Amino acid sequence: MTAPTIADIQSVRAQIAPYILETPVHRWDGRERDARFEGDVVVKLELFQHTGTFKPRGALSNALSLQPDALQRGITAVSAGNHAIAAAYAAHRLGVSAKVVMLASANPARVQRAKAYGAEVVMAPDGKSAFELAGQIERDEGRAFIHPFEGHRTALGTATIAAEWHEQAPDLDAIIVPIGGGGLMAGIAAATKLLALNCQVFGVEPEGADTMHRSFAAGEPVSRSDVATIADSLAPPYALPYSFDLCRRNVDELVMINDDQIRDAMGVLFREMKLAVEPSGAAATAALFGPLRDRLRGKRVGVIACGANIDIAGFAKHIGAAQEASGLL
Repeated sequence: MTAPTIADIQSVRAQIAPYILETPVHRWDGRERDARFEGDVVVKLELFQHTGTFKPRGALSNALSLQPDALQRGITAVSAGNHAIAAAYAAHRLGVSAKVVMLASANPARVQRAKAYGAEVVMAPDGKSAFELAGQIERDEGRAFIHPFEGHRTALGTATIAAEWHEQAPDLDAIIVPIGGGGLMAGIAAATKLLALNCQVFGVEPEGADTMHRSFAAGEPVSRSDVATIADSLAPPYALPYSFDLCRRNVDELVMINDDQIRDAMGVLFREMKLAVEPSGAAATAALFGPLRDRLRGKRVGVIACGANIDIAGFAKHIGAAQEASGLL
């Protein structure tokens, strides 16, 4: 396996720099935060990235690695939302076409965002048929397929987040990163172990989508057919070899959270930081307030707010459920 190196990460960072934002960090103090965690909290605000999530980093890293003639034939991708939007954005910025396959369950607002960047959107009933359709598009139209979370170039793209983070907030004792397919964590964890050796790396998964937990236990990537969580961006049905291997090598510990904890964290982020995040964007905060609260007490901890692609009605529904559960209504 070709693991990321500092030189590779910095090279990709320079490549994608014209097309992405160096997202800020924020030292989070507040009454509710203080009641839930005793220590310093530094939030990496990746939700301010173009398209509202971290995903353009991996999409651009992959697209920019293509030979010019291959890039000109355009790209294709499979996604329930965020990766499709990122692929559409990457194609738009690079002046090529994108034809993305989205799942029938995708939020209409996410479908519209992909179309707004100029992508042709094709719908598929489920993940299996979506990948089959993308493969057919790749063969028939000569488009380059950009995977939503697997591969060396994807990890190099997400590793650029860690390169920024550790410059902006040196001497972190720990960072907490959500895991879906593992592409975000694979890059951040690998880069952290190169750039900040003493920083612990904690991964967090929803209880209803604990594929990486199961893969760690099995010692190899495994599938789970019954994923169920409000954090749909963290719910791919399987792990894959490259991202799994980087996570296994570089993640110190995995923890799990439930949907109620995610909703609670969404509410706190909104009330104190005025951030309207999607469920996956609150997962790291939920882990800090929940299973890692005592473990990291008194530490300087980084959490990532990785995405905010949620419609107003959906966000309000989750916050209402959280307030009802806590007795705030």
